[in-house]
Amino acid sequence: MPTTEAFRGLGCTATGERYDATATGDSDAGARLDADYDYDAVDWTGDDFGTARSMWRYADLLAFEDPVTAGEGGTPLVDAAALAAEAEVGTLSIKDESRNPTGTVLDRGLSTAVTAAREADADLVALASPGNAGQSAASYAGMADIRSYAFVPSRAPFSNKAMVNVHGGEMRVAGGRYPDAEAALHEDLKSEWYTLQEFANPHRHDGLKTVAFEVAESLSWSVPDAVVVPAGTGEVAAGVVKGFRELREIGLVDAIPPVYAAQPSGCAPLATAFERGDDTHDPWESPDTIVGELEIPDPNGGEAALSAVAETDGGFVAVDDDDALESAVVAAQRAGLEVGAAGGVALAAVERLVGEGTFDADDHVVAVNTESGTKTADVLRSHLMGKGI
Repeated sequence: MPTTEAFRGLGCTATGERYDATATGDSDAGARLDADYDYDAVDWTGDDFGTARSMWRYADLLAFEDPVTAGEGGTPLVDAAALAAEAEVGTLSIKDESRNPTGTVLDRGLSTAVTAAREADADLVALASPGNAGQSAASYAGMADIRSYAFVPSRAPFSNKAMVNVHGGEMRVAGGRYPDAEAALHEDLKSEWYTLQEFANPHRHDGLKTVAFEVAESLSWSVPDAVVVPAGTGEVAAGVVKGFRELREIGLVDAIPPVYAAQPSGCAPLATAFERGDDTHDPWESPDTIVGELEIPDPNGGEAALSAVAETDGGFVAVDDDDALESAVVAAQRAGLEVGAAGGVALAAVERLVGEGTFDADDHVVAVNTESGTKTADVLRSHLMGKGI
């Protein structure tokens, strides 16, 4: 299959044993797989990328030469001066992933994951999703002419459910919450399928590393003082850290910035594990957050995210729903950005970390908005109505 020169295969994170580019699931040692590259084969000087404005400008450090793509990536790093002043931090930039084709950062990972499925000659791809990944998967599978199936919980946003079908995907709505959708996938889908699930398909978080590439390039190949991301499955945190790590490996940046991952306080298994000083998490028994995209009680990438964040000397933080929704609304009103509820969690975490003294008044902090505000417009408007607006 057409893989890039630097790609060496999928490596077992426990033993280093190599697997084919289209392998999925755990290794023979029971550990997750990760895309492995020969960094000596990548000779980037910082101005090697031409004018293409998508994540595939960095194709040398992605697995496949011929991707399934809708032009994902190339999103702006927006200077939010008004929000920085309100948060009392020197500079606050928002990496606005709402500009991706289906309005989510997950388009980056589903582009690479569906490309792997096409190379594996998959007839059917499937996953469980709280919403955004199901819509994204349907879009990329449609472009690759592969049948797709998304299992989503009944509380997934209507826009996600509708667009799964609009993109040509099939869908099963499971009553209840995200764990019910996961269970239904494995219990009810009888056909053989190629998984697009995060970490079971290692290309998902590998595609997400391009967020870090773009942040660094936007800052003339330097890194900010900190990066704050929302955390649900763990793939965004793990992917962003991997991206900065690879840039350091090839010599384009000198350091990996501290990465902070934020969760809603009503479903915060990783933040709780971090507070305990543990490198593994316990499932969250009674999830209760309006931020459905981050209501992941037992994240598949929990340990990967905990390890990645620890590598950067960053941390995890939990914020209340009201603070997250207010942050998203303020971003719309003061910065002109349509930030989704999940992105609001990251912005609320910035203020929380400033209040705790983690960030200094002259720091440059980058917050990642992982989804379009239109995906959670009803939730954001309900927040305003609750305030009498």
